[in-house]
Amino acid sequence: MNNILVTGAGGQLGSSLVPKLRDLYGNSQVIATDIRQLDSEIAESGCFELLDATDAEAVGEAVESHQVGLIYHLAAILSATGERDPRHAWRINMSSLEAVLEVARHQGCAVFTPSSIGVFGSGTPKDLTPQDTVMQPTTMYGITKLAGELLCNYYHRKFGVDTRGVRYPGLISHGAPPGGGTTDWAVDIFYSAVEDGHYDCFLGPDTKLDMMYMPDAVSAAIAVMEADQDALEHRNAFNLTAMQLTPEMLSAEIQKHLPGFTIDYDIDPVRQAIADSWPDRIDDEAARKEWGWEPLFDIESMTKDMLGHLK
Repeated sequence: MNNILVTGAGGQLGSSLVPKLRDLYGNSQVIATDIRQLDSEIAESGCFELLDATDAEAVGEAVESHQVGLIYHLAAILSATGERDPRHAWRINMSSLEAVLEVARHQGCAVFTPSSIGVFGSGTPKDLTPQDTVMQPTTMYGITKLAGELLCNYYHRKFGVDTRGVRYPGLISHGAPPGGGTTDWAVDIFYSAVEDGHYDCFLGPDTKLDMMYMPDAVSAAIAVMEADQDALEHRNAFNLTAMQLTPEMLSAEIQKHLPGFTIDYDIDPVRQAIADSWPDRIDDEAARKEWGWEPLFDIESMTKDMLGHLK
């Protein structure tokens, strides 16, 4: 097969996806890139290059020199970080995606681009949010993700680029520190539980959000790109869900393993407003039907595995 290039390889998703891709396809066939130097296994176990994903010429040179046939484009500014500098979030998220799509168009690459439940807004049904529904995002991150879905669809229809993506819920991982997302509380809580036995949560106790454990997120990214094109009615992007969590629910589950763990709430109005605009639970029937999506982890198995790794 042609080689695989990953942008944003040092982020939360990339730091877990790259090792899995190398396990499946070989270290030499997966080229990890990031805008900053990485001091991690990713940089040591296979090819790593510094790459500004907004630079189309540099992306094109990397794709050509490594004979890349598939790009996992993960570089992005996330929701809470994006609200601190919306213009920067727009520039990074949209310029990098346009650069990758143009390279893919001219060099015949397939492209995976993650979207998010951030594309939905207060006008979207909050329970069992449909695959095809009203999308009125209220954050710059959500706006760029919705624009990205439309742009990927355009490049597929207009130029025949094999673009695919999924709408991730909040992702929970022990492999990399949080990256500035609204759902980062569900990562922070585990680190704080193990290190301090206490967590101050920036969302309210009953704030319910769709969440997913990182191994399932990685499996989904690989599975949707391996799916038969002819079976896909949708492309950019498939709803995904695995579990629905509130801070109160997750803290209670952690207390089963760490009985002394405590939680308090110091609500951040900005991130609370973002979370309140997102769905409680989305409908991922299209992904299950079209390419066999099925998560493996629920709150119990995820909590046990997270604490086991962090301890």
